[in-house]
Amino acid sequence: MDPYGYADIFNAAVTTGDWSTLVDQFTDDATLEFVGPPLGPFVGRQAIADAYSQTPPDDTIEIVGAAERDGDELVVPFRWQTTAATGTMRFTERGNGVHRLVVTFD
Repeated sequence: MDPYGYADIFNAAVTTGDWSTLVDQFTDDATLEFVGPPLGPFVGRQAIADAYSQTPPDDTIEIVGAAERDGDELVVPFRWQTTAATGTMRFTERGNGVHRLVVTFD
């Protein structure tokens, strides 16, 4: 997983409102979880697509530190551009896709 590429795709989706390329990064049976806000978890690519189309983020992100491995997870620190609030994305890959993404807000 290239976290910078993922951030670029995420930011393009925020800007354009087209979430299809971002959703395509996930496996068919992927899980998207949030720690902090009362959202999800969303299980399956279609549920993830529905979540982004129904409640889209309105801010872009920036990777703010080195990605580190924690077992089978890639842990990536980020911050929101507008608010400067920080968080962590934890990616688990399967094949060429994101199988599980846990987004934690600090």
